Amino acid sequence: MIFRTQPHHLWLSLRHIAGHVAITLLAVGIAFALPQFAEYILYQWWPLVRDDSQMLLLTEIGFAAALVLLLNFVSLTWHYRRKAAMSSVASLVHVHEPNRWISRRRKQDLLRRLPWKRDVTIMAVTGYGTFSAADADLRHILQECYEVRVMLMNPYSAGARNYVAAHPDPDTALAGFRRELAASIAYLRALHAAGRKVALKLYDEAPFWKLVFTGEHAWVRCCHDCRDFGKYPEYVFALQTDKPARGFFPAFYTYFLNQWQNPQHPDYNFDSDELVYRDGGGQEFRREPYPLPADAADGDPAPVLLTAQQERAAA
Repeated sequence: MIFRTQPHHLWLSLRHIAGHVAITLLAVGIAFALPQFAEYILYQWWPLVRDDSQMLLLTEIGFAAALVLLLNFVSLTWHYRRKAAMSSVASLVHVHEPNRWISRRRKQDLLRRLPWKRDVTIMAVTGYGTFSAADADLRHILQECYEVRVMLMNPYSAGARNYVAAHPDPDTALAGFRRELAASIAYLRALHAAGRKVALKLYDEAPFWKLVFTGEHAWVRCCHDCRDFGKYPEYVFALQTDKPARGFFPAFYTYFLNQWQNPQHPDYNFDSDELVYRDGGGQEFRREPYPLPADAADGDPAPVLLTAQQERAAA
């Protein structure tokens, strides 16, 4: 590693030296290439430098410094213009970093300003930090939606055991996931009982992406690390209505649709607490009871819908 980094730093130093030499030569070249401009500076605009060699040197240094600032400004402008163009192609409209309060504030503002109130689509691990916890971002927003589609990880599957294998205490982590999923199921059951159109599927594989689709925006976060996937940034991609195949929104939405339509992922029945398995044609062929943990109510109580009075007080 040492032998790889030293040439890199040497190359950067040589680039800086060459840049300063080139700018100095450019300043001198401009002075000789524009004799009328130089004569104007020496005899009319600043005649003091004509007979003062030190003042002339300072003038040349100042002119070179102005060129450095100008060229750096042009370089930065071009650099950020390229980044903006790439973000436009990728349809990236926001990046949320959990450890920065300004980023969290911008995320809340973006959630409030999004022009959607009808449907939300979610693919998460347990959904607890997404919509069922007391401070979850989508907890109150889902109550305003008509249709909610959710895919969560089955904490009793082999994929869930593989997912928590890297945790220092896999058994405790798995038990926590089961309690969190039970709280999310209770929240979705309350939405279902209130007349919302709610569909829940459970998948068995170890998750890699957390996806939330709110109208024409996709909220994407990597969640392959069960120890603390909240440390990863959350990216927001928008659908380009004039070019719907452009950007990352269609790629992530297609991924979700493929998972949603996969008959290997059973539906959850809120009335009987059963997993309903269907074939490729959508016909039911098997049901299995879902083992809700006995201590699901411990700790944070199961969330319920706000009453009309509570909604008015919160507003």
